[in-house]
Amino acid sequence: MIYDNQSTYIKSKIRNKVLDGKDRKETENFQFETFQLHAGHTPSIATRARAAPIYATTSFTFESAEHAANVFGAVFEQRMAALEGGTNAISTSSGQAAQFVAISTICSIGDNIISTSCLYGGTYIQFKVTLQRLGINVKFVQGDDPEEFSRLIDDKTRAIYLPVIVDNTFGGYLIKPIEHGANIVVHSAMKWIGGHGTTRQ
Repeated sequence: MIYDNQSTYIKSKIRNKVLDGKDRKETENFQFETFQLHAGHTPSIATRARAAPIYATTSFTFESAEHAANVFGAVFEQRMAALEGGTNAISTSSGQAAQFVAISTICSIGDNIISTSCLYGGTYIQFKVTLQRLGINVKFVQGDDPEEFSRLIDDKTRAIYLPVIVDNTFGGYLIKPIEHGANIVVHSAMKWIGGHGTTRQ
């Protein structure tokens, strides 16, 4: 999951949109739990069902390619953006895909990022192997000394993996990185959003 940060005005407009059109005054005091349950879904006129429905079918018709792309992920994406205080979200098939989308959006061949070496194993392999094959160099720092990160920055550095791009997989309830200056936030949805770590979302 990837989020981007925009102005407070746009954030409030998105929050209004994903909470049944309530005005900003009505939503500004909503808590994290309220957004968890209600953001991104407007009850249908026919059923007024509060939860997003699960349809017992494998066949659907779509108005357009855009409709097909949005029909399944839109509620999830809007809800996650509201929880993070962001304006938009993109759901991907995995946390690794979210990281790749975030980094490949800001990096080109010859660019580099700087990251701590204390990473989740899959992230470390993605940085050490996959990005290198695509011409994006990753400079690893042992430990968390800011001076070590600072020494590695050059004119081709596009990101420092934390705090500029924040993996907030387990921090969502506790902290909103966007409120602390982060521009991009990624999540691995299979870790906690479903309430457990045993199934893929």
